[in-house]
Amino acid sequence: MKRALFIGRFQPFHKGHLYSVNYILKEFEEVVIVVAAAQYSYTLDNPFTAGERIEMIKAGLSDLYDRAYVIPIDNTLSNYEWPRHVLNYTPRVSVVFSNNKLVQILFKTYGLETRGTPVLSGVSGSLVRKLMAEGGEWEVLVPEPTANLIKEFNGVERMKTLWAMRVKMSGERFDE
Repeated sequence: MKRALFIGRFQPFHKGHLYSVNYILKEFEEVVIVVAAAQYSYTLDNPFTAGERIEMIKAGLSDLYDRAYVIPIDNTLSNYEWPRHVLNYTPRVSVVFSNNKLVQILFKTYGLETRGTPVLSGVSGSLVRKLMAEGGEWEVLVPEPTANLIKEFNGVERMKTLWAMRVKMSGERFDE
């Protein structure tokens, strides 16, 4: 079984992530999607819970979900130990996909091949979160079933509230 590991926070799962999964599944039979930093939620960078992210991924993958595992993994105190922690919770894989250079270095240390994924221009989790907080057109950047779940989770209001709390506490604004 040719299986690859795809690591991300998926805050939220967007069309760039879906593009990457499609790219991976052209070569591999299955993909293990690791929802990293699973313990974080209700912050500006990590507004959604691990459970919500799993639901978003499942909905966003649609028919591809039959070829995927979605596994939440908490961070560890030691970066060096983190790949072993991840591999302890996942099915066997032969390649790790991540565009995070540190993640690539860490998994190479454990003897695994690492690769990046193509980036879908103009799509990122930070942009989606920013547009949600500002009342912009974020829905076009995520699969429709994912957008529907975000609305069901009151994710837009959550982002607006988290941003307002940050602005209130620090006096910062998005355009600064």
